Amino acid sequence: MRMAPTVAIIGGGPCGLTLALLLEHKNIDYIVYERDESENSNRVGGSLDIHPATGQYALREGGLFEVFQKYARYDDTVFTLADKLGKRVLQTDQGRDAPEIDRSDLRRILLDAIPKDKIKWGHSLKSATVDEDNKPVLQFTNGVVLSGSKLVVGADGAWSKVRLIVTQATPQYSGKSFIESKIGHGNPLFETMASKAGPGMFMSIGPGKLIITQRQGNGSYKNYFGLQVPEDFFHNGTVDLQDVEGTRQLLLSDFYADWSEEYKDLIRHATDLRAWPLYSLSTEDMGWKSVPGFTIVGDAAHLTIPNGEGVNLAMTDSLKLASKIAEYGIQNINQAVQEYEADMFPRGVATITAGKVMENVLYSGDPQASLQIMSP
Repeated sequence: MRMAPTVAIIGGGPCGLTLALLLEHKNIDYIVYERDESENSNRVGGSLDIHPATGQYALREGGLFEVFQKYARYDDTVFTLADKLGKRVLQTDQGRDAPEIDRSDLRRILLDAIPKDKIKWGHSLKSATVDEDNKPVLQFTNGVVLSGSKLVVGADGAWSKVRLIVTQATPQYSGKSFIESKIGHGNPLFETMASKAGPGMFMSIGPGKLIITQRQGNGSYKNYFGLQVPEDFFHNGTVDLQDVEGTRQLLLSDFYADWSEEYKDLIRHATDLRAWPLYSLSTEDMGWKSVPGFTIVGDAAHLTIPNGEGVNLAMTDSLKLASKIAEYGIQNINQAVQEYEADMFPRGVATITAGKVMENVLYSGDPQASLQIMSP
């Protein structure tokens, strides 16, 4: 059994790395344990909009705002809303202070600001328990066992292993899923798409379905086909995403048959298909009794339907937690956690509620009903 750092951070996504960055600035001992085998692992991820009072503020506090600006895409703040026939009901120009950045780029600038020896790659958490003295014990799938941390922070996402020791809350399936796809530079549809969709995000809403198109940092596009399907949709034999042509035909015949041809072309040329079922915690899950030696941040704490706030609130959690640890010191770290969690719970309730509102509106089939929440 190895001795662990003062603060063990489980998960090396933007949330965990933001916490690491801020602890580094405050000279608080920590190590990040990340399941990816290396920093070059091909982690899936799209484009994120970073908001001034949350994500941008955390980057400022970590001394990375100027670096972030080199990657920030203000031209991709353009937003278009349309119906299933392609009729535009809202179109905004760039100008919002919520620039886009690829998740991979955000992760890279955070990684570059953290000492290499502070991240342990290839560490996928198997379980988090306590010993006879109620001290955290971490067991990883690679056989490593760690004991002795003052605090374990679960930044390990929707299916957090750390959450299991903090609360009995379990994400529930929303009844909605996305099929993610890609239109790259070599795709026959790329030039047409670039001229029609342009920069930013293009969202199209129809009864019980939607399509979201978003330009990425390299100029390619990701398309998300939003469906109302059973939880086992990707496992019950209905669809096999490895069969690209079969999936295309299913979408065209069973889901988007009455949509305009410009949308059907997105399906006909879709590649790199990936399933993304949408899960959420409930507002009633916010408010657990603090567990000494453990806490959770980001999606692990308040997973919700995508609403534009996910990474921003995750980075805010990390900022608030780091500040409380610095304020109370390691000897009073459990008090720091209690205050962090008390501050975080209302944020969790608000974002879960916002996610539910977003879900109901986006799948209503009425793009006009979306104007109030989608207008910047």
